[in-house]
Parts: sequence; structure tokens; C-alpha cells
Amino acid sequence: MSFDLNKRHQQILKATIRQYISTAEPVGSKTLVDGYNLNISPATIRNGFATLEKAGFLYQPHTSAGRVPSDLGYRVYVDRLIQPSPDMGKQVEELLSDKLDWDGWSLEAILRGAVEVLASLSGYVTMITLPQARRSTVKHIQLVRVEANKIMVIVVWDAYETQSILMQLPQQRSASDGDLLDRELQVLSNFLNGKLRGRSVLEVLKLDWSELDRELQQYVDLVRNLLTDLSRQSKPTHTSQMMIWGISEVLGQPEFSQLQQVKTLLHLLESEQDKIWESIFKPDLDSSLDLQPKIAIRIGAENPLKPMQTCTLISTNYHQDSIPVGSVGLLGPKRMLYEDAIALVESAADYISTAISQD
Repeated sequence: MSFDLNKRHQQILKATIRQYISTAEPVGSKTLVDGYNLNISPATIRNGFATLEKAGFLYQPHTSAGRVPSDLGYRVYVDRLIQPSPDMGKQVEELLSDKLDWDGWSLEAILRGAVEVLASLSGYVTMITLPQARRSTVKHIQLVRVEANKIMVIVVWDAYETQSILMQLPQQRSASDGDLLDRELQVLSNFLNGKLRGRSVLEVLKLDWSELDRELQQYVDLVRNLLTDLSRQSKPTHTSQMMIWGISEVLGQPEFSQLQQVKTLLHLLESEQDKIWESIFKPDLDSSLDLQPKIAIRIGAENPLKPMQTCTLISTNYHQDSIPVGSVGLLGPKRMLYEDAIALVESAADYISTAISQD
């Protein structure tokens, strides 16, 4: 549903969510008047509540109760009304620098120490995946015509493993075009070798297409599809091992008062870590090779795993030499201190990335 939040609606929504995060109790208009400097009357706030409820940002758990944020309300709050806390970011970096010994500890011990620090600081379930083996790098690539309108792409990886992909040409060719096509494919092979040799596919998903000669522009879509296929097929067999800490703390939150809900979440955290691993480690977040942090925030039903749909999951990748190799995640109630949680995840991932790239 499309709804344009004016300044007053934004103030009311932001104050309501802040209050609900603090108390876990439905929020009434008098509470906002007394606790927040909104400079508006209780009647105006009630009108704002009605508008925000109609738009789906708030709801009333029962008649005469105050308002509670919906998943959509939290989404607007996260996307438009807050910024990550710089103070929390600095605190995370200082604590990790103080507590972790990169010279004397194994990497596993370091990540175990990090996950304990982050769980203690946040009060939420903290997860850090162990780094994955870096992707294989390209040693050689060759495009060969096999039919009038089909080519075979042969890739030799650094471990001398070979891979072949059959692809359809972007335009129909006649049999008499064979020699010209062979020359074009050789030029294109040389171009790709210059770009791909010694690199993982993930590093070059955004080639400089302007360097392709005009007569080869017809192959742009073919090369993009090729890189997508290589990226998908060259993913290493992963270990789903991860460090998890903070379960007992977060289960004390009122959102987890129902026994069956707690059981399903505990089963997921303890026995189905493969599924969680797939939810928080997303190399595709880095496909643009933009080194700015990319963070995934999944609120409630946005989570693909049903036991997590009463929660919010915040995660981002950490890198080794710009290659995503692992992830840092926080799992907690939707009633989460988002400003702090986002800053914590971003800063922790950045700290780990810098440390393992220098080590």
C-alpha cells in the first residue's frame, strides 16, 4: 500500500516505536505526550494513530489498547527514520580490539571471542559463520563454436579443474559466417582472459563493457549470462559451521513467552544451522564490488524460516581482500534497538574483514 508519511506522521510513528521498544507495552497517546517533545495534543496523536493504523504501520492488539508497530511499521522505521549509532560502532571496535588476540589465538578462538562480545553487548543471539574457502580463480577461458548458433565456453580453474558451459548466441548466424564468428570468439576470449585471469568470478561481475569493441557489443548479454552461470556453478562446497551465542539472554524477552515458539526457535538454532547459514551468508550482496557495507535486515515475515518470523535478523558479510567469506548476524525480537544493532553488525564485520585481510 502506498502512503506518504508527512512529518507529523513520521514523528508519531518514530516515537511510538521507540516507546514500544523500551517497554514492550502498547503505546497510548498520553504516553507520547508525557514522554516525547512532540508539541502536539493527545487528540492529534490519536488521529495520527488512526491514520497510521489504516495504512498498516500500527495495529491495536485489542479494543481500548494502545498501538503496537507492525512489520511494515518497523520497515519504514528502519529504512527512513533512523541512522546507525556511531557511538555503538566505536564501542564495538574498541571492545573487539581490546578482547581479541590476533597474534596468540587461532581464528576459531578469535571468532568465538567475538561472538561472545557481540552477544553481551547487544543482548541478542549473535552468529558468526566461519570463513569459507575462497573461490577458485580463473586460469584460462576459451569460447569455441560448436554449431552455427551455439558456443561452448571452456573454463580452466587454478586447480586445473575444467568446466564447460553450452550457450546460445545472441543473434542467429548463417553457416557462411563461421570464420568471422571464430575470429570474434577468439577476440572475446582474449578480452575475458585479460579481465578474469587470476580473479574469482565474484570480483569481476561488473566488467567495463566500454572496453569491448563496437563489433563485439552484441556479446554483452552473453558475457553477463556467462559470468552469472560461472558464479553460480563455482561456489565451493561450504561448511555451515558457525559460532552462536546469546540464546539464553534473548529468550528472556516477553516475545518468547510461548513455550512452543521457544522450542521451534531453539531447534532451529541448535539443529538446523545449515538453514540459518543460507539465510545470513549472502555473497550476492557484494556482487557490485562496492566496498561500502551492505546489510540485510529481515523483519518478521521477511525471514524465509518460519521459526524466525517473530524475530528480526540483521546480517552482513565480512571479507578477505574484498571477497565475502563469512557473515555476522544478530537475531532478536522485532522490538529491537535497530540503531545500535545495525551499527554493531556493520562495525563487527568491518573489524573482522580488516583483521583477516591483514593477517
